[in-house]
Amino acid sequence: MTDENGATQSGWHMRNARHPARIKAEHSETAYTTDKAIGFIEGQGAKPWVLHLSYVKPHWPYIAPAPYHAMYSANECMPVSRHPAERGAHPVQAAFMDEEVAQSFQRDDCIETVRPAYQGLISELDHHLGRVWETLTRLDLWKDTLVIFCADHGDYLGDHWLGEKELFHDCIQKVPFILVDPQATWRGDDDRLVQAIDVVPTILDALGLAPAPHLVEGRSLLALTRGEPAQAWRDVAFSELDWTFRGARLRMGIPVGHHHAWMVRTADWKYVHSSTGMPPQLFDLRADREEFFDLGQSPEHEAVRAAMKERLLAWFASLKRRTTITWEEAEAGTDSYKKAGVFYGQW
Repeated sequence: MTDENGATQSGWHMRNARHPARIKAEHSETAYTTDKAIGFIEGQGAKPWVLHLSYVKPHWPYIAPAPYHAMYSANECMPVSRHPAERGAHPVQAAFMDEEVAQSFQRDDCIETVRPAYQGLISELDHHLGRVWETLTRLDLWKDTLVIFCADHGDYLGDHWLGEKELFHDCIQKVPFILVDPQATWRGDDDRLVQAIDVVPTILDALGLAPAPHLVEGRSLLALTRGEPAQAWRDVAFSELDWTFRGARLRMGIPVGHHHAWMVRTADWKYVHSSTGMPPQLFDLRADREEFFDLGQSPEHEAVRAAMKERLLAWFASLKRRTTITWEEAEAGTDSYKKAGVFYGQW
C-alpha cells in the first residue's frame, strides 16, 4: 500500500489497512478473478459448463483498493463481540488469545482500522458478484444455471479476543450459504442446518450424476428447494480443527501428536471435544447467543455434555472409510472368495 507520504509500505502490517492498495480497483484480485469468470461464461456459448469461482478476498492482508479502503468508518462497523468472562475460561482458547494476531486484535486501534477495510473488501466483492449476475441475466442463463454461494470460514477480527479463523464460534463457523435453483418450487430463508459437504452432492443431484455414496458424506439440498419431503433432515452439524502447527501448542507445552478438536452443534447447544485431554466446552445457544459463557465444566449440564458427546461418537462411527471401491463393487465382492480359488474353512 501507499501511505500518506507516498511511500510504499507492507500490507501485512495491519496498521496500514486504512491506506489504499497500490493497484487500482480494476486490477485487484477480485476484479481480475471476475474478469476471467465472465470471459469463461461468455466463451461457452450454448455448451454446458461448470465454474468454480473462488475469491480470496475478503482476507488478509487486509488491504483494499480505492475507493473501498475508505468506504466505511469505524462507527459504521458491527461492534466487536467479546466479554471479560472469556479470558482464561478455557486453556486452549486462552492460548489462542496469546497468538500475535489475537494480541493485535485486542487493541481498539487495530479493530477500528481493520474492520472498516474488511467491510470495504466485502463491498468490492458484492460489486463484482453483481457483474457476474448481470452476465447471467444478459445471456439469459438464470433459467438453467444452478448457483451456490458460500464461504469457507469467517474471521474473528477481534471477536472473543481473537484473530484469524480457528476455534468454533459462530462468527467463524456460521458462514453464508445461498442456493439458487432454477427448478425451485420454494424460495426463502431456511433455518435447517446445512454443511459445506452438501455442495458436491447437490451439484451431482442437479446434473443427474451418480451420487457416489461410498465417498460423499453430505446430502443434496434440492429436496429443500423443490418441495420434496426432506426425510429426517439433520438436526446437527459438525466441524473439525487440527491446530498442530499453532504456537498455542508450544506455549501450552504440548508435544507434537494428535491435536484435534471437534464441534457438535444443534439449534440449542454447541459442544467442543478436544483430543489432547483438555476439558470440553459447552455453550447454550438459546440463552447465550454470543457464546460468552462456557458451561463445559458446569455440574448442572453434565447430562447435556454426555448427550452431545454421544452425538459426536455416532457421527465418528458413521464416517465412510472404504472409499477405494464403490458400494456396488463391495456388494459384488462379498462372500466371493471361492471364485478366486480360496477355500479356507472347507471340510
